[in-house]
Amino acid sequence: ESPGDNEIYQGRQFKVYRGMGSLGAMGKGSADRYFQASNNKFVPEGVEGRVPYKGPLSDTIYQMLGGLRAGMGYTGCATIKDLHEKARFVQISGAGLRESHPHDIQITKEAPNYSYHS
Repeated sequence: ESPGDNEIYQGRQFKVYRGMGSLGAMGKGSADRYFQASNNKFVPEGVEGRVPYKGPLSDTIYQMLGGLRAGMGYTGCATIKDLHEKARFVQISGAGLRESHPHDIQITKEAPNYSYHS
């Protein structure tokens, strides 16, 4: 799990991110590693922000394992060794990638294992 507080912003949960060279981190004590003694003259080298909270790592691993199992089923592979030997990966175009995602629909219920950012 990544460090940082969780916060709600506009109804969604986020993890607060603060780079060690940011003003906030320097004010909390990392200034000495950047050789900056006076907090009114900090020259920041990092940012503070938020990233969408994805939940516990165990939930992410569960979803990844589900995807692996599904892929093994699609390819008829019973073991990882089978998958390694039999799987064939093909490259698709950007247009093919867009077409393979849901389109012409407004998603009303988000799935825990799906996100698409164009």
